[in-house]
Amino acid sequence: MAEITPSGSGGPIRVSPPAPDGNLTVRGGVGGITVQLEELDVGARKLDGLAEQLANVEAEVFNAWRDLGAHQNEPRSTGTAALTVVGDARDAVQSVRLELQRISSHIRGCRFEYELAEERVRHLRTLGTSPPSVEMQKHVDFWRTGFLNGAATEMLAGNAVTGLPTIEPLLEWADPGLRTGTVAVKREESMALHLDASPAGLLERVRLLEERGSGLIEVIQVDNDGKKAYIVLVPGTQINDADEGTNPFDLGGIVDGLGSNSEHVNAAVLRALRDAGAERGADVVAVGYSQGGIHAMNLAADERFQDEYGMKYVLTAGSPISRITPPPGVSTLHLEHRTDWVPGSDGMPNRDARNQVTVTMTNDLYVRGGEDAELGPGHRLDGYEEAGRLVAGSKDPSLMQSTAVLGAVLGAGGAATATRFSLSKTPPPPVPMDRRDPFSGRPQPGAK
Repeated sequence: MAEITPSGSGGPIRVSPPAPDGNLTVRGGVGGITVQLEELDVGARKLDGLAEQLANVEAEVFNAWRDLGAHQNEPRSTGTAALTVVGDARDAVQSVRLELQRISSHIRGCRFEYELAEERVRHLRTLGTSPPSVEMQKHVDFWRTGFLNGAATEMLAGNAVTGLPTIEPLLEWADPGLRTGTVAVKREESMALHLDASPAGLLERVRLLEERGSGLIEVIQVDNDGKKAYIVLVPGTQINDADEGTNPFDLGGIVDGLGSNSEHVNAAVLRALRDAGAERGADVVAVGYSQGGIHAMNLAADERFQDEYGMKYVLTAGSPISRITPPPGVSTLHLEHRTDWVPGSDGMPNRDARNQVTVTMTNDLYVRGGEDAELGPGHRLDGYEEAGRLVAGSKDPSLMQSTAVLGAVLGAGGAATATRFSLSKTPPPPVPMDRRDPFSGRPQPGAK
C-alpha cells in the first residue's frame, strides 16, 4: 500500500509484525498484526461516527447560511459579513469531515491490502513455493542439520493432515500399535518442591518428568495468595519397546491427539486432577512438550474440562498445534525453533491472535558427523528451556503480557506439591486385516 500520512500525523498508516528480539521472532499477542488490525477497525468506526456527526453539523450550518441569504442586502457590516463567516464555517466543517473520511478509507485500504497479501501467501503455499529468502533458509538449514526446517515441513505437509480424523481408522487398522483406548490412571508419588513458575522452570519440570520414566504426567499444586492453582505437565512422544503398547504417549498418542482431540488422555488428566485434590472451578495451567503440547491444547478446548476447571494458560514447546483453537479466555504461548520440523508437521502456521503468542528461535544449529540428533537439534527440550529463559527476559509487549498472565495465575512460584501419575492404555486386540473394514469396523464382505 502507498504510504499515507494523515494531516498532522507523524507517519503512514500500516501494520507490521513485531521487530525481532535477538534470536526470537514473535507472532500474535497484543503486539501482533491481528490486534493492530482490530485496533485500526475500531479507529475507523470511530472516525466514521465523527464524520457522520460533522455531516449533521455541516447541514445545519448550510441551513443557517441559506437563511441568512435574505439579509445579504443589509449593511455590509451585518448581512454580507454574516454570510461570509457562516459560509467559511461550513467549508471548515466540510474540510474536517472529508479528512476524517479519507483517513478512514485509507485504514480500511490498509486492512484490505494486508488480507490480499495473506491470500497471496496462502496461494503460493498451495503451489509449494516460498519467497526466495525462505527457500534459501530451507536449504541452508537442511545442509547444517540434515533435517527439514519448520517452514519446509509446513509446506510439505500442507493440508494433508486435515483428513487425519478420517484416516485414523485406516492407520489403526494398518498398525494395531497405533490404536487408542481407555487410559487408566494410577497415583505414583507426591513430593514437596520449590517451584520456578517461569516458562523455563515449567519446561524443566517436564524434562525431569520424562527422566523419571514413561507414561507419567505430573500435577503441581501451588498457593497463589491463598488461592490454589494447578499445573498439568504432559511429556512428549515416548517410544519404548518395554511398554508393550501400554503407553498412551507412544505413536498412538499422536493419533489420539490429532485424530480424536485427545479424548482418552483428556479423560485421564481430569481424573488425575480430581485425585490430586483440585476443586471444581480451580485455575489450571497446562504445559506440554512435543506430543504433550497437542494434549495440553486439546485440554484447553475440551468442553468437559471447561465445565469443571478454569484453564487459564497453555505453554507448548515444539508442538504441532496450529489446528487447535483455544477459547478466548485461555492465553497460550508456543515455543518453536526455526530448524524444528515437528511444529510444522501439521501443515499450517499458528494463529496470530490476541490470546495466542508464538515465539520462534532463529539461532543457527548444526549436527556433526556421527552425532545422534534424534528428531533434530531444534527439537531438543533443553533448547526450549533456553527459549523460555529468553522469553522471561524479553521486552516484547506480547511476551510481557503473556508472561504476566502466567504470573497472575501461579504467582512467583515457591513452595508447591507435585503428584505424579502413571497412565496406561489397553489397546484392543489386533483384528485380522481381512476381517474388518478400516472405516466402519464391520466385517468385510465374505469375511467369516
